[in-house]
Amino acid sequence: MSQELAKDIAKRAAVAARAVANLSEQDKNQVLQRMADTLRQHQDEILKVNEKDMQAGREKGLSDAMLDRLQLNQERIEGMATAIEEIIALKDPVGDRYLLDERPNGIKVEKMRIPLGVICMIYEARPNVTADAGALCFKSGNAVILRCGREAIETSKAIAAALHEALENSNLPKDVITVVPTPDRDLMLQLLQQKDDIDLVIPRGGEGLIHFVSDNSKIPVIQHYKGVCHLYVDNDADLDKALKLLVNGKTHRTGVCNALEGVLVHQQIADKFLPMAAKALAEKDVIIHSDKRSADYFDGADVIADDAFGEEYLALEIAVRTVDDYEHALAHIQQFGSGHTEVICTENDDTAARFIREVDSAVTMANASSRFSDGGQLGLGAEIGISTSKLHAYGPMGLQALTTEKFVVTGNGQTRD
Repeated sequence: MSQELAKDIAKRAAVAARAVANLSEQDKNQVLQRMADTLRQHQDEILKVNEKDMQAGREKGLSDAMLDRLQLNQERIEGMATAIEEIIALKDPVGDRYLLDERPNGIKVEKMRIPLGVICMIYEARPNVTADAGALCFKSGNAVILRCGREAIETSKAIAAALHEALENSNLPKDVITVVPTPDRDLMLQLLQQKDDIDLVIPRGGEGLIHFVSDNSKIPVIQHYKGVCHLYVDNDADLDKALKLLVNGKTHRTGVCNALEGVLVHQQIADKFLPMAAKALAEKDVIIHSDKRSADYFDGADVIADDAFGEEYLALEIAVRTVDDYEHALAHIQQFGSGHTEVICTENDDTAARFIREVDSAVTMANASSRFSDGGQLGLGAEIGISTSKLHAYGPMGLQALTTEKFVVTGNGQTRD
């Protein structure tokens, strides 16, 4: 049964992808505006369904981080609608062409951006992904299959119903955006076998989900691993600036992948900065896990071994380490970072440039909060995810990352000798 259902879902999406692939940018934008409008119109119904998912999540004992991801409110639904309108404002990459070369025999070699086809998104308790991924895939000329976790499935169906209304009012098939009707794992496994109709799989969630998808998929996978993000406070840092980056990165919103999970402090400024950090983090009730060198600056710090760093807390908790120098900080990031986002605070332009060049992560920042590591904040509109693998995309994935390129060759009857 699961195999037949998976085949049917994939084939319907492949047919729908052809219906959207050749729409003009103007037509796409009109449909997207209808999507934003219908989300606002159906806000009350979506919130009622979401409250039921929230109640079920509480009864199951979901963590605060998971509940935060699951919860919708009026502001977050407006945020989804606004994100769609931001996508409308972005240039459609599909059809863009650029010249590579004009050969001596007169043929012109160009490359042109085209949709990927059918994208399968697998995610957990993030109902906003339903709207974000649906809109991004649509604008980039793709169909999308959305398989969300059990915790958010009813909310995701409610969001999809609003998007389907917009599609039907535009004479487009609902299968352009498909929400898999059940979170059954066997159905997900069968979807991962549909390589003839699905072109790309993007999982977003815990490590267990990522590994399961990567290990079982016959379709190319873009991985979105955990976000173990660090702030390195250099010996040339402006300490007030560093404190702002630390507090914002850790406490602005804890249950997200771009929240800080570690802070590294150069030993030369530890005596000045760590008391500042201790006071500010205590005011926010942040639990401290630290190395022995840093522990005395914090009341009740949990001292951890040097090989115990690298946790993704997704809570008001952070790991603190005093490092000998820049090289020590870099070695720590290389060992414990997850390739998501790394931040340096320094007034030394040479050190900042070196950090940006040498740190291996999808996003590197100098003197800016890790919370900006987000497609919307970086000007991409909504994002479909943050890729921590380097093929075919790296970092926040917006419209262009949901397309590929093909060669276009034009001539005037030339033949090869």
